[in-house]
Amino acid sequence: MYKLYTAILKELRIMLRDKAALAVMFLMPVLLVVVITSIQNSSLKMINDNTVPMLVCNRDGGESSLQFIDALKKIGMFDLQKIDSALTDKQLTDSMHAHDALIAVVVPQGFTSALKSKSQNITGKALTEFGMSVKLEQDSSALVKETPPVAMFYNPVLQESFRLSVNGALKSAQQFTENRAVLQALYLAMSDKKLPDSLEQQILNNKSVINQIPTAKDGSRKIPNATQHNVPAWTIFAMFFIVVSLSTNVVKEKISGSFIRLKTLPTSFILNLAAKQITYIVVTLAQVLVIFSLGIFLFPHIALPKLVLPENLGSLFLVSIACGWCAVSYGILIGVYAKSMEQAIGFGAVSVVILAAIGGIVVPSFAMPESLHLLMKISPLHWCMEAYNTLFLEGGYMTNVLYSLLPILLIITAMQFAAIAGLKKQRLI
Repeated sequence: MYKLYTAILKELRIMLRDKAALAVMFLMPVLLVVVITSIQNSSLKMINDNTVPMLVCNRDGGESSLQFIDALKKIGMFDLQKIDSALTDKQLTDSMHAHDALIAVVVPQGFTSALKSKSQNITGKALTEFGMSVKLEQDSSALVKETPPVAMFYNPVLQESFRLSVNGALKSAQQFTENRAVLQALYLAMSDKKLPDSLEQQILNNKSVINQIPTAKDGSRKIPNATQHNVPAWTIFAMFFIVVSLSTNVVKEKISGSFIRLKTLPTSFILNLAAKQITYIVVTLAQVLVIFSLGIFLFPHIALPKLVLPENLGSLFLVSIACGWCAVSYGILIGVYAKSMEQAIGFGAVSVVILAAIGGIVVPSFAMPESLHLLMKISPLHWCMEAYNTLFLEGGYMTNVLYSLLPILLIITAMQFAAIAGLKKQRLI
């Protein structure tokens, strides 16, 4: 036991001398989690909580165009700002940049007259189907004007999914305006008087309510936020980035002949390997403690959602140890097969970034293209992320986490055997 303690103490001293590696292991992930969580939280707030600035250029000015703009306002997604209808498309684009508006809508000239013509035509056909002969303001068989399309100008940085949502909102507002025009024309044709406002509101505002209920494995209805995803994600990234320090440590011992000298001492190489792993697993747990503490104590003071830990802290601890051990095993594997410190640093850092990209750290796994799903399951970071997601986003328990922990343990076993095989092949043990 004393030999193991001495070996761990040796590893700690070596690690603490490398200030740059310590900065990579602790400072870099702290900056990443704060910056990326802030960016994603702002995007989510813009979509979910805040209204999106929208410029409205009404080149028609008729009754239907005003009703269309009023319908847009009632949707609640947009902060409408009316601008001069005489602006050209180029001036409109410049105005968008000046007002920091992501979207601008142009209601074309002739919108009201075309909509009126269309509603008269629909009314005439409907009354004819019912065998009623009612005189309309115009002949329903006359040539119907096509409603000129509403133009939507948008900033290219706008995500396609959100742009489609805006497009759907515009279609909904236009459909509401057309239904209103048809209803008014039909009532006027049948009763020869204008549709009362109270009846119109009663008919058009009969909204169906959809009860949206988020569910999790623990039965809770908490809605996850940017913090719940990003803090565990970048903690995993930080764990695996110890490959820079750990692999160079292993390469140094190979180059300096430490592994060979260990053969002459009354100790076991397995003990030295265990000391390295225990030391760096403790470091990964320290990373978890630091980054999670930021989410709990710092985030509320910088206008970010507070990190809410899972109720089952025992499962969280076991998942953190498994993820840390997996990261340590990967670092040792890279160190064993790298022939120089430059190879260890270069390949180790780049490979972690690639594994993070395909593993669901940078982009959530559900957003990955179908062609990468098989490749994604090879990444150890994917299974680590799935285990944390089960706890943080789904409120799962240990039995739910086992599906992700088993692949992690298999990956750890494979990397441990590959590292020992590599050391034997190089006759270092």
